[in-house]
Amino acid sequence: RERRSFSPEFKLQMVKLYENGKPRNEIVREYDLTPSALGKWIKQHQSTGSFLHNDNMSDEEKELKKLRKENQRLKMENDILKQAALIMGRR
Repeated sequence: RERRSFSPEFKLQMVKLYENGKPRNEIVREYDLTPSALGKWIKQHQSTGSFLHNDNMSDEEKELKKLRKENQRLKMENDILKQAALIMGRR
């Protein structure tokens, strides 16, 4: 199955259908969605009101992302310092 993308407006429309009482299985069947996608949209809308990944990250995911970025920066700084030490050692 080819991966499809849906606009935030479409996702909101599907969530509103569900919130107005339409059963999940009818929405899934009628709009050819996966149950997991619809469930994810409903959960995201209820928790943050946004469908963007960054808005729906847990605190642990946000911290992990921050630490990975910091780790990458520190590795780069370490490589620069190693190169500087090699250059200074040649003089």
